[in-house]
Amino acid sequence: MSNLEIIKQFPSDFLFGVATSSYQIEGNSYGSSGTCHWDDFAKNTGNVINNENGSIACSHYIKYQEDIDLIADAGFSAYRFSFSWPRILPQGKGTINPEAISFYDRLLDEMLQKDLKPFGTLYHWDLPSAFGKKGGWKNSDTTKWFADYTDIIMKRFSDRLYSLATINEPWCVSWLSHYLGEHAPGEKNVASAIKTMHMILLAHGRAMQVIRTHNFKNAGIVLNKQLVVPFDETEESQLAASVSDEIHNLWFDEAIFKGRYPSKTLEMFQKYMPEDYETDMDMISQSIDWVGVNYYTRSIIKSDKTEPFLGFSPVKGNLPTTDMGWEIYPEGLEYLVKRLHEHHSKSIPIFITENGMANNDFVENGIVDDIRRINYYYTHLQKVLRLIEANVPVKGYFAWSLLDNFEWAFGYTKRFGLVHVNFVTQKRTPKRSYYQFQKSLRNQ
Repeated sequence: MSNLEIIKQFPSDFLFGVATSSYQIEGNSYGSSGTCHWDDFAKNTGNVINNENGSIACSHYIKYQEDIDLIADAGFSAYRFSFSWPRILPQGKGTINPEAISFYDRLLDEMLQKDLKPFGTLYHWDLPSAFGKKGGWKNSDTTKWFADYTDIIMKRFSDRLYSLATINEPWCVSWLSHYLGEHAPGEKNVASAIKTMHMILLAHGRAMQVIRTHNFKNAGIVLNKQLVVPFDETEESQLAASVSDEIHNLWFDEAIFKGRYPSKTLEMFQKYMPEDYETDMDMISQSIDWVGVNYYTRSIIKSDKTEPFLGFSPVKGNLPTTDMGWEIYPEGLEYLVKRLHEHHSKSIPIFITENGMANNDFVENGIVDDIRRINYYYTHLQKVLRLIEANVPVKGYFAWSLLDNFEWAFGYTKRFGLVHVNFVTQKRTPKRSYYQFQKSLRNQ
């Protein structure tokens, strides 16, 4: 099927939205923003394709009204965006940037004027450079500075937020960035990775504590999930997949919902864990109001004796892939959300906070014909509908992303947007996928 008529089968109170993040679209050269560790990471040749960075991005800082119009005109009812910590606090702490407060005031007011529910995120990877130089997320002080930043957001904006997430994708912030080294700060150090696996959750807990002092009642965290499957039936592969699943998924689920870490991984990680980490578990596992799931693909794990610490590594599968090289496997979304609900989150609402695909898009005669993306959304929405029919409390779905944007280490080479962006002229061109959402959401 190449349309999104399936949307009409969802409950009337189900929220459909789009998602973005500050560093990927705003342009941090505007409005007296400070720099973040992605700016520092991008300065080193080879870290980002074409040595690109987020200084201009999609010029959303200037074009936010046009972008909010695009969301509203498509018929979406919610917008998931993130606040930029270095924009608000150029030094990470201390003096607040008044231009940043003014920008987010205007942005939120524009959303509310267009009847869009603002789903804010406190941290979507843009750690202020000042803290990157002090050890970043390895430094427990960063979790306290994050709590102070949270307090500023709550004081200034909580009256207009429908929902707030503390951290976007803690696995990426920790393991991907400190063990695999693919994201800022680009470390490849097991001790750093394990320390940040704990510290990013402590930051979440400290932020939640602050959020509660403001009597805010719709806060959660966004977890990126990947279905992990063994390469074959051998005991080695089964064990490797089990440990990989703990690192990618269950480490965060069990800490947040059960106040503990999964046993196999904890045994491997024990000697690198922060001192007295157990005393933080109550803070980490305090109650949340909802949980977000970002889902894109699956991972096939095989024993690999050349891998120095884990002893296993991912291998390529044989399914069709997106332009990122990620396998398209919608069944993984259904499985992971069902497992999260049954074993961890129980009755609390679940939101699919990101789902989407990179495609090799181009404008031809004013049209971007991204039929593969339409099919991707259709097959994943099928699984979301099945979850709802199975009484799993999935309450909303956010397409990633509104705009083609700065795709981290891939620079501007990978396009995830419902709207095409010409990065030279900043011209927006809605794609066929955008019009498909619009047609179904507006019942046209």
